[in-house]
Amino acid sequence: MSPPRWKRNQGDAFNVKSTGDRMGRRDKKSETTSCESLNTIEARQVTFKTPATAVILLRSPEEEILIKACEAIYTFAEEGDFNKAYLTEQGALGPLSQLINHTNIKIRRNAIIGIGVMSTNIMARIALQNIDVIPSIVDKLSFDDPVIQEFGTLCLSSLSTESCCKAQIIDNKGLPLLTNLLSSADPDVQKNSLDTIHNLVQDTHICPAVIELNAIHHLLALLKSAFNVIQLLTLKTLQAIAACKESQSTFREERVFDELLEILNNKDLVDLHVESFLVLANCMNDFKSFRVIQNGGGLAMMIELLLNYKWSESQAAALLKNGNVEIQAIVVKCIASATQNPAIHPFLHEQRIEKILVDLLSLGSDSVKAYSCQAFAFLSPFLPSKDLFRDLGGIPVVVRLLKSKCPVTVEHATQGLANLTSGDQFNAMEVFNAGGPEALVQRLEDTCPKVLANSITLLGRMAGQEAIRCEVISQGVMPALVEPLKSEDTQVLISALLCICELAFEEEARTQLREADGLEPLVSLLRSSHMEVLRCTCMAISVCAKDEPTAMEMCKFGALELLQEISQSLNRRSKFTEFALICLLRYNVSLKYGLLGYLATTDVITYNFYDGGKVGFCQKVLTLEELCMEPVNQLRPVIVVNAIEMSDEVQQKDEAQSESSQERNRKVLDDIALPLLVKEVKESIEPLNEEQEQYVALARFVAEVMGGAIEKEELDTFAWVQHLDELRCKLQCNIIPIGMISKGFHCHRALLFKYLADGIGLRCTLVRGDYNRAWNEVVLYKADSCSNENLSQPCCYIMDLMHQPGTFLEADSTAAIEYESL
Repeated sequence: MSPPRWKRNQGDAFNVKSTGDRMGRRDKKSETTSCESLNTIEARQVTFKTPATAVILLRSPEEEILIKACEAIYTFAEEGDFNKAYLTEQGALGPLSQLINHTNIKIRRNAIIGIGVMSTNIMARIALQNIDVIPSIVDKLSFDDPVIQEFGTLCLSSLSTESCCKAQIIDNKGLPLLTNLLSSADPDVQKNSLDTIHNLVQDTHICPAVIELNAIHHLLALLKSAFNVIQLLTLKTLQAIAACKESQSTFREERVFDELLEILNNKDLVDLHVESFLVLANCMNDFKSFRVIQNGGGLAMMIELLLNYKWSESQAAALLKNGNVEIQAIVVKCIASATQNPAIHPFLHEQRIEKILVDLLSLGSDSVKAYSCQAFAFLSPFLPSKDLFRDLGGIPVVVRLLKSKCPVTVEHATQGLANLTSGDQFNAMEVFNAGGPEALVQRLEDTCPKVLANSITLLGRMAGQEAIRCEVISQGVMPALVEPLKSEDTQVLISALLCICELAFEEEARTQLREADGLEPLVSLLRSSHMEVLRCTCMAISVCAKDEPTAMEMCKFGALELLQEISQSLNRRSKFTEFALICLLRYNVSLKYGLLGYLATTDVITYNFYDGGKVGFCQKVLTLEELCMEPVNQLRPVIVVNAIEMSDEVQQKDEAQSESSQERNRKVLDDIALPLLVKEVKESIEPLNEEQEQYVALARFVAEVMGGAIEKEELDTFAWVQHLDELRCKLQCNIIPIGMISKGFHCHRALLFKYLADGIGLRCTLVRGDYNRAWNEVVLYKADSCSNENLSQPCCYIMDLMHQPGTFLEADSTAAIEYESL
């Protein structure tokens, strides 16, 4: 393309003809009319005193009157929107839409002029949609009549802003006609047709049809128009089409990029540069198109423009006045578009685009910073760029942008930092050192889900580093996470839960969450049907359950019940839900034994432990206080461990006497005998040197307290049930302290053994069986007969507390199985 081909006329050649110019040309093709005033419209042979009269005469059977009436209508309408609205109210559009199908060419032409002129008014457009005039207008575009084509396309350009009208134009085969009219010799027809197509391609699904009609070729021809408005509108249309992926191959085949780069290299066409860059911005993320633009010198041109970023305040004002700042922002937008494609990242890295972006983020205008931040966000996952951004000092620059008032800048700043810190502890530390926690906590009040999720993710990654976790917590992160826990956005919830998992390792963080009323929304997320949210919720609960106050608070809000319910669901239960349940039960050993029927060696039985029998999942579990208030019944009695350590026996008796004056439920919980048993065990059994001896002595001690050894044949005659009933009647309560039981069965002996063993540091389990069976498992070491060395191997044994107290029954042996079952 040579420069003379782009040379344009001076003055009004840069604008499409005004209405007066257009109408002057139209007057040479049709009869001349004049309007004397708003109230009187005169013609050569027919005089209309008011516009309303002209509207009425649009229904006249006389052709001469119809011709003059139509002329009077459009002449009156041209004088302003008020007149167009008035004619619409008078009902002019209805008869005009019928007259465009008239056999008389003058009537048909004048009617379509009238509709075209009136269509630029919003009231008229609404009326035209109801009249369904588009099929007739499209049909007339095929006529070889410049006037009809001009005002027909003017009408379509006005109506094509509405979705329903777009569909009508397409359905009535208007797009091929409009595409052909782009080559019209009449610039008004070109402009109106182009305007209509521009409106149509705003719906991306129409773009492929436009491409198939070879419209790109026609649009490139319009880039050479003598009229600036047509050139700009052409570029805007290309910009919309470029957003469609199917357009990229056609753009390359039609050499659109060559034309655009030629415009950008022409300083006389600076008024077209912004729109040209915007077309390129929609193409830069396509790898093949990017390579064509790069090979054509487009990327080098953009880099050169971006390097001119340094200016003083006076220079900035001058640049803004000349539009250079806007150009710079659009160029950065092109780069940001290219960064969306990971395959292009190496080419940008070769150009040291990271350095340019860091500089622009520091010194650019607000719009330049917004697009630069977007480019930074997309480029930050690229590993070489990750390190370079840190080395260039880009992280502190972006952290400062977290306080920007521009939502787009903040969104991309948080996204970019999240990408930089993904799997990179050094970058996370840089964010921390740049004051990231304080800025990010403020962003937790943001309403944008992406900003929220990214900010929380960043805080979680910093909290994941033990060295700075406490300092992150001190910024008030935990209380700030309470509201995000109530979010309806899945990603926000997942980010908040994972952040809690990192923070809750510290007791201070758990306390803050508890005091900020954050445990209730946390527990409520167990109801989520989203499996990832449920998984992260269980992880957070597991970490928060590290201390008893937090665990009990979560239980208060129904965490145990919800986890029990989940454990019964085949679709929702998982290892995470099971682990969360176990973590919560760690501080509710009574419920754990009731639900699971098993206490590990690490589960220590303490004050107020109670065994109410097997508890079904989803069954409501009563507290010990609630059980105390129940009337006596025939159900299995609840066995409670309630021993308060005292300095001596006298003090225990004194306290027992002081407690005897309290209410019945408090008296029942008082166990005088158990502290004495604990004291005796500590004095007689704990001093034994060998662990095995301690187990044997403890087993015999428990058996003696609980009624002695019972032969297997005598189990049916052992009156332990009668004994418990007598105690229940005596206490007038369903709860029986274990220290009062002198005739105990398997379940009572195993419970007492576990409690006393925990008290003196012996390790054993408590396992519930069927039919009131229970037993304790202990691990001892026995010599390895297969080895010459003095080594031993661990072996699990069942303690016999019933028949031969103190005997070790090897687990899974016949004797052990007989002991565990009927």
